[in-house]
Amino acid sequence: MPSAGESPRLALLHLDRMATPLLMGREPKAEQVSWASIKAELKLHGRLLFGLLGVMWLSEIVDTFLGGRLDGLGIRPRIADGLLGIPLAPFLHGGFAHLLGNTIPFLVLGWLVLLRETRHFIAVFVATTLLGGLGVWLLGSPGTHIGASGVVFGLLGYLLLVGWFERSIGTILLSAFVGLTYGWALLGVLPLQRGVSWESHLFGFVTGAAIAWLFAKRRAVATGR
Repeated sequence: MPSAGESPRLALLHLDRMATPLLMGREPKAEQVSWASIKAELKLHGRLLFGLLGVMWLSEIVDTFLGGRLDGLGIRPRIADGLLGIPLAPFLHGGFAHLLGNTIPFLVLGWLVLLRETRHFIAVFVATTLLGGLGVWLLGSPGTHIGASGVVFGLLGYLLLVGWFERSIGTILLSAFVGLTYGWALLGVLPLQRGVSWESHLFGFVTGAAIAWLFAKRRAVATGR
């Protein structure tokens, strides 16, 4: 049983193993739940999600006072200085409407990934920021690409494909739920709207799906499936 002083391993997963062990696509295990670990894990989720969002909102507030000058630090494809924008782009937005449009899906999809594994969320965020951003720098259209939508699409790609890759009841239900609620957003990977970085959406989605595949493959090897 995990004690209050231990580093928690996704406390809601411990609860899931007692109540509905198949919900998140894992084998049931006979272990007790520490409410202290549940509270600690929820706090960790909150710190990750709201900490990252806090940086985004703070950046936009500062950018407002600077007259939008921070937006020029985004990804500028095939320009050497534009490489700096790869780690910065998710934290820069073209106004509060743009930021608000990314905030809600980032919270919802991010929390769903966190419910599976904290490290999966971290992997998706880092990979979509760096690898997805690199894809935009290499192949994106001219201009400056900013916004957290690439990360949002990475989370979406992970959640939509994890059911296919893991083939468990829980992950299939999870993917189906996300598909029903956010499947319409897949149109964002197509160049249908001017001024929208569809390349960020596309590379983010592909990267998130790849992360889901990698973790599913590792799980299959670990379980001998």
